[in-house]
Amino acid sequence: MTSSTLHGRTALVTGGASGIGRACVSALGAAGAKVHLVDVDRGGATAAAADTGAVAHIADLGDPAALADLPSDVDILVNNAGVQHVAPIQDFPPERFAAMQQLMVTTPFLLMRRCLPAMYERGWGRLINISSVHGLRASPHKAAYVAAKHGLEGLSKVAALEGAAHGVTSNCVDPGYVRTPLVENQVADQARARGIAEHEVLGEVFLGRTAVKRLIEPDEVAAVVLWLCGEHAGHLTGASIPLDGGWTAS
Repeated sequence: MTSSTLHGRTALVTGGASGIGRACVSALGAAGAKVHLVDVDRGGATAAAADTGAVAHIADLGDPAALADLPSDVDILVNNAGVQHVAPIQDFPPERFAAMQQLMVTTPFLLMRRCLPAMYERGWGRLINISSVHGLRASPHKAAYVAAKHGLEGLSKVAALEGAAHGVTSNCVDPGYVRTPLVENQVADQARARGIAEHEVLGEVFLGRTAVKRLIEPDEVAAVVLWLCGEHAGHLTGASIPLDGGWTAS
């Protein structure tokens, strides 16, 4: 793709201060889009904006009222923000479960609701939902995350059916374990929940079910997101793209 591929387009990326979101901000900006990034991490968001030329918005996306200050007139919406909590169901805090559904299912719904009218009016739009292999498969001790990602998958498909007549596509990108702070911060929790040493988590938990035995890099996910924004992808909608090293093939 050339640097002018998305010239004239505007994108909003949630969780854009680090990891996959930060990589998406960079890729979309390099392709010519004006990018708005939103994150609760003020320092990270400010630094990412300074590095990429994006516009930073500091907001707690778990608070529906905070969404009112975000731009709605965008062409591309990347729902990426997410958190993780690892615990067996019987020990899982109900308030934590509810907060994760709010952030990873309700917030994408509310953002779609805000952004779709402008996309429909223009007759073009891209909804890209950063789901997970856990939107297609389950793992122990991740009740809230798996439930949320499965919910996001369903929401994305409904948006695809409703948006097709208006030139708007909606797809999920489903990575396996990506080299991000979200994954790195799981190591101690996974070791404790499974009764194994921290150095065993990478091989036994993160890469145990994949054919490709390495973590995915954020830039690899962002490349798929950028590809989905192209005119060539206008017929691809309602899909879930497994970027999982062969996890779901087995």
